[in-house]
Amino acid sequence: MSRFSLRARVTALSLLVLAAVLIVVGALTDVVFAAQSRADLRDQLTVRASLAGELVARGVGTEEIARQVEAPGIRAVVVSRDGEVYGDGPRRGRLRDEGVLRQALADGSQLTLVAIDDGVTAAQQRLRRTLLLLSAGALAVAGVVTLLTTRVALAPLDGMTALARSITRGDRGRRHAPARTDTELGRTAAAFDDMLDELEGAERQARESEARTRRFVADAAHELRTPLAGVQAVAEAAVEPGLDAGERDRLHLLLLRESHRAGRLVDDLLALARIDAGIELRREPVELLGLAEAEADRVRLRMPGRAIEVSGKPVTVDGDPGRLTQVLANLIDNAHRHSPAGDTITVRVGPGREIHVIDTGPGVPPADRERIFDRLVRLDEARTAHDGGAGLGLAIARGIVRAHGGDLRHADTPPGEGATFTLALP
Repeated sequence: MSRFSLRARVTALSLLVLAAVLIVVGALTDVVFAAQSRADLRDQLTVRASLAGELVARGVGTEEIARQVEAPGIRAVVVSRDGEVYGDGPRRGRLRDEGVLRQALADGSQLTLVAIDDGVTAAQQRLRRTLLLLSAGALAVAGVVTLLTTRVALAPLDGMTALARSITRGDRGRRHAPARTDTELGRTAAAFDDMLDELEGAERQARESEARTRRFVADAAHELRTPLAGVQAVAEAAVEPGLDAGERDRLHLLLLRESHRAGRLVDDLLALARIDAGIELRREPVELLGLAEAEADRVRLRMPGRAIEVSGKPVTVDGDPGRLTQVLANLIDNAHRHSPAGDTITVRVGPGREIHVIDTGPGVPPADRERIFDRLVRLDEARTAHDGGAGLGLAIARGIVRAHGGDLRHADTPPGEGATFTLALP
């Protein structure tokens, strides 16, 4: 940034421009005055030469002709036919290069008229001095006037500075709100207001994000504490002396289940961290109907009593098959937990590049259909990680789908008639 103020720079630049204009005007004035002076001298020389011709025609003598054709600033020399020279010639003053006229007269004599440097050059010098003094005075007056007018013209910038300082002191929410935005200062003020809106919005989002992160960390620690406490309790019981083989095997199974719960929660937390950091996708052509049928077969193997119906037409998209399988697994697992035993889970591919997973559970109230995608959210607070999960599956699924450029949402269904989740891909 310049060490000079904006007011000083504007004033200096204005004076420089004015000085350049005055120099150009002065130079042009001098040139025009000199040219006009030369033209006037030529006219005078021509008039005096015509007078000499008339005097010759009237029979005036050569010496008299030399005397009469002289004028202020003009000297005449007449050389007769026999070589006699009449007239003073340019004995005083300095010859002007452009002021010499030679002409032969009717009686055979030679006339030479010379314009000497007397009053014309002096007038030109006076004009130059006058222009110099007037220019210096004009620059001085213009400097003072420019300082005053610039102070008034830049007053809105002082207002912006005062507003910015008040905001740094905590007076948030104030804005310039210019009446006109088609001027330079109006556009600057509007841009300043937009910048403040963005900064305050970013600050608000950062605070909200920090609050969500704190809540998430606290909830994650709480969720991890339950399986870890279970692992600790079962491990302590398993090392008690006097246990029979059957009881020890039962405790080992409990230990395995609790450690699996803790490991699954850690995997989910790591998946969310990768999504936040920018998940890496290995894209390739993926046929959605085949993907849904393969996942349905795996679920049938793990849960033989659960009926899953897959329908639709083959649709190929560009995506990561492993990540899309993870999304579909989370949706089917969510439908399994909320559907009564014996009911059928429906997976429908289409229309377009969509997959719909439909269950027959109690459904999701309209007010909660967006909140269920938040992290560690379980609508039924009475449910635990034993039967309802940690509340991370839908958040992970939506994060993966959005990384593909698509979206995952709860479809509009009547309350109490099950839930329908729609996976839409670009």
